[in-house]
Formats: sequence, structure tokens, C-alpha cells
Amino acid sequence: MNSVHVPNELSQLLEESHVHIQMSVPQLVEKILSRNEGKLTSTGAISVSTGKYTGRSPQDKFIVMEESIKDKIDWGNLNQPISEEIFNNLYQKVLDYLKEKNEIFVFKGFAGADKKTQLPIQIVNEYAWHNLFAHQLFIRPSEEELLTHKPGFTVISAPNFKANPVMDGTKSETFIIISFEKRTILIGGTEYAGEMKKSIFSIMNYLLPENNIFSMHCSANIGVEGDVALFFGLSGTGKTTLSADPKRRLIGDDEHGWSSNGVFNIEGGCYAKTINLSREKEPQIFDAIHFGSVLENVVLNPDTRIADYDDSTLTENTRAAYPMHAIENIVQPSIAGHPNTIVFLTADAFGVLPPISKLTKEQAMYHFLSGYTSKLAGTERGVTSPEATFSTCFGAPFLPLPATRYAEMLGEKILEHNANVFLVNTGWTGGEYGVGSRMKLSYTRAMIQAALEGELNNVETVKDAIFGLNIPLHIAGVPDEVLQPSKTWADPVSYEKKAKELANKFRENFKKFTKVDSDIEVKGGPIA
Repeated sequence: MNSVHVPNELSQLLEESHVHIQMSVPQLVEKILSRNEGKLTSTGAISVSTGKYTGRSPQDKFIVMEESIKDKIDWGNLNQPISEEIFNNLYQKVLDYLKEKNEIFVFKGFAGADKKTQLPIQIVNEYAWHNLFAHQLFIRPSEEELLTHKPGFTVISAPNFKANPVMDGTKSETFIIISFEKRTILIGGTEYAGEMKKSIFSIMNYLLPENNIFSMHCSANIGVEGDVALFFGLSGTGKTTLSADPKRRLIGDDEHGWSSNGVFNIEGGCYAKTINLSREKEPQIFDAIHFGSVLENVVLNPDTRIADYDDSTLTENTRAAYPMHAIENIVQPSIAGHPNTIVFLTADAFGVLPPISKLTKEQAMYHFLSGYTSKLAGTERGVTSPEATFSTCFGAPFLPLPATRYAEMLGEKILEHNANVFLVNTGWTGGEYGVGSRMKLSYTRAMIQAALEGELNNVETVKDAIFGLNIPLHIAGVPDEVLQPSKTWADPVSYEKKAKELANKFRENFKKFTKVDSDIEVKGGPIA
């Protein structure tokens, strides 16, 4: 993980006088304000706008087709190939562009809290606020570590450098290009800071499995007795809410590795969604947004500078970036033992998946590969049908290797450490969206609490007739009838029709996994 490649041209650039290396948070805040890159909020956070792009640009993300990795990458729409010639040309153009800037900002840190396997990283920024973002999101080095820090991967971000697609070989003015041989990520044409975070995650999803470490898009926490839990889930499933348990300490919010030593956080901070944020709903996130935090695309009152988290004028994807130590009740350093419990969260708007079910190893691999949740069709008048969404391994856009590689590692870890895996539906019950109701949070918390405390490891279950899932018959604090979806629908015929509709969507989606062991589909998927 420590192999180093810093091109000579970059080394020369970073030795120039206009380059600020490892500025402190107060120094960066001063720079941001003096350069008019952002505004100070009432809590002391920095508020910025990312302009045209308020989210990731997956269509503009590429991996350089290099000899050492060309046969390993899962090439396609999510991992688009680009030539070394195009990368080298853009690399030189971006460096020439940065040489003309009055100031450049550099952060040196790490990805991965486990010191035995962590990757030294370097972030080179055109914007001071991007450098503050990097300082808060990645792992900050000690003074001693900084003395010997040699970057194993470098991110170069120049938002105001826009590519010419005709001349530069890109699809648009925006580009996010990973070169594994040059150990460099080149970002241009977008101010959205999340590109830096997710690019580092993407390379870790390549580097960690190459070192026999399972990389995961999940949150993690630990109980008072040292029991570790992982929470996988796409947006809207409740991952952040359910993993932030006052009785348990947070290991990390979003990205983790699972090695032979246990789990570790890849990051040093959190990048939380803030739309409709309130202290009542998310006290940890709300109280973490203070001096040094970065707010993206959050509308402020022009006079009081109080953030209006309900205002989605700029985007629904409003965000806050803050360091892990801004949260109480965390694990420091962000490492722990092997997981006892793994939770897959789904928000099923079809209203047919059980609120909780215990998975076999094959079912766990099947549902991990499926990465199912559902999104609502939108707010168009008359449109009420949900839409099934499948994101492989709960993080498809960030997986350079074939999905089966990650699923096989999950299966191996489950067997090796006897981890219990549960599928939890935080979506609808008693009918589909528009008919039924959202699962009560109190019920979901009671079910997860029972799972974490081992109460569901050996309980009596009933097999779901369509999905083949093992449903507990009784859980304290949850009405028995709620546990079996078929009993919550007024019309059994409608339930069966809707359940089979979703089961067929699972089967159709799973056809793309042509190299999966047939046992996973036969033993892990729907049975009717």
C-alpha cells in the first residue's frame, strides 16, 4: 500500500513559493474568506457553493487503460477506459495551469486508519476550501508522521480548468481520471468536493482487495462489550440514522476495510447529507457543524448567516463535511475487531420484503450483489409507482474490480468469523407506497437492537414463500403481524402479485452476474 510515485513535474511545482503545504484549519478558513471562496455561518462553519455541479459526474469518470491493470478492471459504463496519451496530455495541461495560479494548497494525510495497511495520500488543490474539505475528510497525520510522509497516491484538483472534449478526448469539460501506474487522480471542470472523497474510495476498492482486505461502502459501530456491527445501505434507507446509536460508539460513517485484524475506517471525517437536517432528527450531525466544518450548497439567511437546511433551492444534495472528532461517542483510532453482525438496509416501496430476516451465506452474497432499494417515481402528478434500484455491493459506482470479487470476500469473511447477516426493510408495510405506511422507526430500532444483542441468532423463524427469507416469529417491541408482510396487506392476492413482481426484478437484475457460482442464485434468490 506504500508504493510511491510522484512525477517529477509535480515535485517541481510543489517546491514553488506560492504553494501552501499543510495549512491549519484557522489558516485555511482565513484564506477561504480572503479569497471570497465561501462565507462564515452563524456556527462558524464555512459555507460554499459548488456552482454548476452539485453532485458527482459518473459519466466523466475514467480509469487509464494501463498494462498492469487492464485485465483486472471491470470495464464498462462505471469504469470507462481512457488512453495513457489522453491522461498525460491533460496532466501536463493541468500542471501548467496550476503554475500560473497565485496560490496552491496541499494536504498530506492517509486513507485507512489501520497503520499496517494505510495509504499515504496527497491532495493538491486550486481552492483553499477544497483543501479544508480534504483536511476534514481524510486522516490527518501527526507531526512525526508528517516528517516521513511520502504520498502513495496524489489527487490533483483544478476545478476552473475545463477540458475541451474535441481536443482532450473527454466527454465534457469535466474529468475525473485515475492512473494506477502514475498513482494519480486528476480532477478538473467540477467544484463538487465529493469527487475527491469518492475517487480515493475508488482506488482503495482496488488496492485493498489486492492486499486481501475486503473494502466496503458501509457504516460501522461497536457496543460496550466490543461487538462490532456493519450497516450497508443506499441513500434513503436510514444507514446514518440507525448506525448512530447513543449506546454504541461510531467507528466510521461511510467507508471501511475488513482485514485479518478486523475493521477500520478508511476516512477521518464524515460527509453527511443535510437536507431537512434538525437537531431533533440528527443531533450528532447538527452539532458537528461548527468552526472548520464545510457546508456545500446550503442556503444561508443573508443577515444572520443561519443555515436553512430545509431549503433545496441549489440542490437536494446539500452536504456537510467535518472531522470524526467533531462527534461524541466515537472510536479513536477508528479501528475495531471482526464484525459480529452485518445489516443490509433496504427501503422497499413495494411493501413486500420482511422488516427483518436472517440471511444464509448464499442469501447474504445474493443480496449484497443485488444492492436493492427503491426510489419513488418523483413528484409528477399521478405517478405513484415505486422504481426498483439495484446498486451492486451497495456501491457500484466506486468498484473498479468485478463485483463477484467483493461478494466472494464477503462470503469468506462471514464463514471465517461466523458473522450473522440480516436484511432489514425500512420501507413500506401494509401495502406499497401510496397505500401502506412507512415502517415505524421504533420498530426498526427494536429489530436491529435484537439482532445486535444476539437475540435473533437462534429464534424460531418462518420461511417467506416468495423470497425464501427466514423471518423471526417474535421480536420484543414489534407486533407479530408486522414481521410477516403477507399478514399486513388487506388483500392477499394483491400482496402476492406485488411480491412476485419484485422477485422478478431481482431475477432480471441478477442475470448480469454471469460468472457467479450458481449456488448463490439458487440458494440465495427468490424461490417463487
